[in-house]
Amino acid sequence: MASEKTFYLETFGCQMNAHDSEKVIGTLHQQGYRQVGNEEDAGLILYNTCSIRDKAEQKVFNRLNDYKKLHKAGKRFGVLGCVAQQEGEKIFERAPYVSLVSGSASYRKLPEMLRRLEAGETRITGLDDRQTDETFETEFAARTNPYRAYITIIEGCDKFCAYCVVPYTRGKERSRGSNSVLDEARRIADQGFTEIQLLGQNVNSYRDPEGKRSFAELLATVGQVEGIRRVRFMTSHPRDFTRDIVDVIDAVPALCDHVHLPVQSGSTKILQAMARDYTVEWYLERIAWIKAARRSISLSTDIIVGFPGETPDDLIQTMDLLAQVEYDCVFGFKYSARPNTPALTMIDSIPETEKASRLQVLLDRQREIQRVNYAKHLGQVMEVMVEGYNPAREQVTGRSSQNKPVNFTCAQPIAPAPGSYVQVKITATHPNSLVGEAV
Repeated sequence: MASEKTFYLETFGCQMNAHDSEKVIGTLHQQGYRQVGNEEDAGLILYNTCSIRDKAEQKVFNRLNDYKKLHKAGKRFGVLGCVAQQEGEKIFERAPYVSLVSGSASYRKLPEMLRRLEAGETRITGLDDRQTDETFETEFAARTNPYRAYITIIEGCDKFCAYCVVPYTRGKERSRGSNSVLDEARRIADQGFTEIQLLGQNVNSYRDPEGKRSFAELLATVGQVEGIRRVRFMTSHPRDFTRDIVDVIDAVPALCDHVHLPVQSGSTKILQAMARDYTVEWYLERIAWIKAARRSISLSTDIIVGFPGETPDDLIQTMDLLAQVEYDCVFGFKYSARPNTPALTMIDSIPETEKASRLQVLLDRQREIQRVNYAKHLGQVMEVMVEGYNPAREQVTGRSSQNKPVNFTCAQPIAPAPGSYVQVKITATHPNSLVGEAV
């Protein structure tokens, strides 16, 4: 093991998980490991897991089973992240060839766990309870995105929504000091990144342990770091969404004009059953703040259909909410029971076929809303951050400040580099993207 010092890491799940993996990779590099591109070439095989989606843990065990033959070749396996925290030492029972199980709250212990692994231990766990105050801060993050850098400002969740496993796998809410966040933002800018995305399960629930800055004040300060042209943040929770967040977006040009504000349902009855602790009226008040901003702020959301007790009338109320808010993007999901959550005790009597039908109705309606919304950009000139190039279409790909995908042609013989900014005139629109030409 010590002589090989190679690892393979596969990540499942959200941007929080993706950035956790960047920090894990950086820590492994600092410990003398070299990353390889496939399991067969690695001495240590790691899976950073997510437990949000249905059957998430089964997908992880299936992947482990697919590659267990490599254990005979001397490979070592580790399961990280939310499924690791959720399943704990049961992973050793179901997959005895796994040597390391660590939840995300224990990543700060990785150097020690790696040393124990190299010494020959075969059952190493890093599982913190909900009460941990520790965060995973490291200067060794391996920035895998060439143009956008992520900073976790708050970990964990105290909201305990009835359907959600995150409070049980990520621990309690615990924020980083604002000075630490700003130091990282400055290092990122010095490395040449121009876009920062601040992350948290509920990013706007941030509470500065140093008592120096509110979330809105932190946004403003990060947005004023020299060299940073765009600052994004997600995911926000309606309960902690305050008016000063809108004010600071209006005031600081580097803050992107996009807010992701999950509503989950347009029925107050269902919101109460979900333990979201707000009403539709409360949510719409925050939407009104956003729509009253001087800048045109794009809105996106998450919606769950088929939650236990949801009636056709509840679904109609959700459709009415879509029409009223006019989101630019909706991430829709069918309800599925997750381990340890309060909703497990509720009677889930809605058939899967009905859930799928409700979801399709929702997505079809949202597609028409987006078709109208995106068409409003026809003829506009907007700044696009380049993300790549599609040779099949001979188009440069990128995103606007509103987080809308933009595909455009460019008269230059060499496509602009990822991370550069281009003024693009919109010449055509689709429900999910814009098309244009570089000005």
